[in-house]
Amino acid sequence: MNVRRTRIRAALAAALVAGVGCALTAVPAAAAGEQVKVQYRQSSTGGDQAEPWFKVVNTGSASVPLGQVKLRYYFKAEAGASYTYACSWAVKGCANITGTFGTLANPTATADRYLEIGFTAGAGSLAPGADTGDMQLRFHRSNWQSLVQSDDYSFGPTQTAYGDWTKVTATVGGSLVWGTAPAGNDPDPDPTDPTDPPPTGGAALFDDFTYTSHTDPAISAHGWSVRSNSGGPGVSGATWAPENVTFALEGTNSVMNLETSTAGTAQSTEMTEVLTRATKFKNGTYAARVKFSDTPKNGGPDGDRLVQTFFTINDLKAPMADDYAEYDFEYLPNGGWGEPSSILYSTSWETYRPDPWEAVNQHSEVRASYAGWHDLVFTIDDNGIVYYVDGQEFGRHTYLPERPMSINFNHWLIDLAGQPSTTPRAYDQKVDYVLHVKDQVLTPAQVAAKVAAYRSAGTAFEDTVPASQ
Repeated sequence: MNVRRTRIRAALAAALVAGVGCALTAVPAAAAGEQVKVQYRQSSTGGDQAEPWFKVVNTGSASVPLGQVKLRYYFKAEAGASYTYACSWAVKGCANITGTFGTLANPTATADRYLEIGFTAGAGSLAPGADTGDMQLRFHRSNWQSLVQSDDYSFGPTQTAYGDWTKVTATVGGSLVWGTAPAGNDPDPDPTDPTDPPPTGGAALFDDFTYTSHTDPAISAHGWSVRSNSGGPGVSGATWAPENVTFALEGTNSVMNLETSTAGTAQSTEMTEVLTRATKFKNGTYAARVKFSDTPKNGGPDGDRLVQTFFTINDLKAPMADDYAEYDFEYLPNGGWGEPSSILYSTSWETYRPDPWEAVNQHSEVRASYAGWHDLVFTIDDNGIVYYVDGQEFGRHTYLPERPMSINFNHWLIDLAGQPSTTPRAYDQKVDYVLHVKDQVLTPAQVAAKVAAYRSAGTAFEDTVPASQ
């Protein structure tokens, strides 16, 4: 069992990665005369799928290669949902129309995702005044649960016949030429969600956490350990309580819940951790869908200094050992480590010494609430580590692993100073799935596609990662 430690962020001497978003690269404006508009009609107002139908019209004076055109339809995702795109029929041919999902950098009340429509070379070009004809498109939740369209930015319930629609954007060659995106979300000329499918093959671990309880023998058979032994990190004298790791259906997905609770004393504090017994994971892609919480679920007093995590780690063989490795997502809903309020960290560790404290790492952070479901991805290759949150780049670091690691989730309390009340309270951290693909660097969109493929095939668990690297 790897014992992690309480960290004093103010003491870190690490190099910081400035900023947390992808830098936008300037692109040339659409060529003179290349202009298009989007016409839209809705074919379904709800139920289990959305059916936005489109036409693209060339309003300019020059021919427009459709391979340079992209549309974005903006919507508000259901909590914890992944989505599947489909084309029912199109004049240009469904094989020549692509669809992929992305996440907005600046979510609004009516949009946090988008469906991006593109074209292959086989779609050809539009002459001035011409249009694509019908594109009868649709999308649905990957588990076919119901969805709500009434809160979607681009949805027009009364738009039952084709008409100009400015709530769908269009770009030509990366330049915005039509429509208005939700505030602060103009299309990125270098999207983070390309249409390339994920690579085939490759060793992988996938777990949908379809278990009955922490005593389910399949948990151990699948290589997981639910922690019960004492020790750090967190409140000295607290209990690591395996019975507080539970599993339940949300829609058709089984979700793992890690509950941490306290009544303001070490003896009343119970924390949770789940980790792989094997330390066999190194380069490749790591992903999990995690729900963070800011407030107690039972109405007790708020303010406890929690840490909600997804990370990989190996053991520190000696102080400042150069083969130590650790890569973290850590969310502090109520602050801690010198921070006064909500903060999300991504941290890449080179090494450390516990006493006297010395750390060598790199970290990125955003000081904001991340309550709710989030897609967490990080990739490791021979050049660096890249972290993504909800499809957007969050940090880029350079400390690389020299030995394999385990995969971990833990939910723990830094100390009891944040909220001294003796009223009992409990917080949840939920995990929808975990994925590791050995030696392959996937984009967030490719991760989503791979997870959707597992679920479509009815695969709840797979582990083909070899025991030795």
